[in-house]
Amino acid sequence: MLILVVNAGSSSLKYQLINMDDESVLAKGNCDRIGIDGHISHKTADGRAFDADCTFPTHTEAFEKLVEVLTTGDHAVIKSMDEISAVGHRIVQGAEIFDRPCLVTPEVIDQIDGLAELAPVHNHAHALALRACTAVIPATTPQVVVFDTAFHQTMPPKAYMFGLPYEDYEKYHVRKYGFHGTSHRFVSSALAEAMGKNIEDLKIVSCHLGNGSSITAVNGGKCVDTSMGFTPLDGVLMGTRCGAVDPSAVTFVASKHGFTPDEMSQYMNKKSGFLGVSGVSSDNRDIQEAAKQGNKRAQLASEMLAYEIQKYIGSYTAAMNGVDAVLFTGGIGENSAEIRELVCSGMSWFGIEIDNEINNATRGKLQKISTPDSKVEVWIVPTNEELLIARDTLELISK
Repeated sequence: MLILVVNAGSSSLKYQLINMDDESVLAKGNCDRIGIDGHISHKTADGRAFDADCTFPTHTEAFEKLVEVLTTGDHAVIKSMDEISAVGHRIVQGAEIFDRPCLVTPEVIDQIDGLAELAPVHNHAHALALRACTAVIPATTPQVVVFDTAFHQTMPPKAYMFGLPYEDYEKYHVRKYGFHGTSHRFVSSALAEAMGKNIEDLKIVSCHLGNGSSITAVNGGKCVDTSMGFTPLDGVLMGTRCGAVDPSAVTFVASKHGFTPDEMSQYMNKKSGFLGVSGVSSDNRDIQEAAKQGNKRAQLASEMLAYEIQKYIGSYTAAMNGVDAVLFTGGIGENSAEIRELVCSGMSWFGIEIDNEINNATRGKLQKISTPDSKVEVWIVPTNEELLIARDTLELISK
């Protein structure tokens, strides 16, 4: 059974075609610069590649090109779209409406689009992609949407409510939603399997670290708290996002620069974080290289991130009344031995001890990096959101 997984952004459309018989990826690619000019990059499992500039006025033309490269030419992997059993879509914001995957209908697309105010960069783009996909693929092919926020819907009100007047929650749905939920759900389950334990018996702090980062407390397989909030801006320092900041600092800086609310949002989302603190780059690899060369601001950026993660581990240990394991995932979490070491150093009181030799030698693969006598296990767990979306899609259409 073949399932096409789609992750649409405002100007991009990433995809993977997955054979669910063995969960292998037959092909993957990205249609980007949609609405600007257009480009597609496509690669098959056996190494065949295709790159081309295209004309993508909308997501519909991007989907048409996606179908073309999958089914025709030297880079084709199927003969027609009729071979695809279903399409699974990643959706960033489901708010309180969607707490699980569901089949796509015109009403569901309208609801997703209606949540665009809560995720302006993502949800309208998702709706555009859903409508484009519906116009291009066979009408008999079911589509499923999987929501990043759904995993966090198990948070209790004491965790997701803000200290604003309750009417703001009732009227405007202002609350913590959390993000990266699909990733946190995948890696926490994969960790339980690797540990040979039932996830219902585990208390896990999941650290998804990348250009965007979030920390989640997973108790018995359910999210009880997470660092990202109303938007993905909250929480720890990120590539270009500032993370948690005193609200009065926000209004103060906005007044000093003469920013409108939208301009201040751009300032915090696009010009802050690693980039703003270091003055070097938003990429952790550049930050680590600069830090090794003695750049004090780059060192500070790394130290800030590690310190904030340490605080979340401590607070989530308190929230769950214990912790069995800490996991690292995402581009930084899986590949930066330096950040993992910074986070875990000085946490022996929590029972966290890592083997630096194993940590330094491991990148991008499932690996326990804690010492045998560490009371809390520490793991690297590669994430695979696309595979989980495919699994969710298969489960739903099978019913």
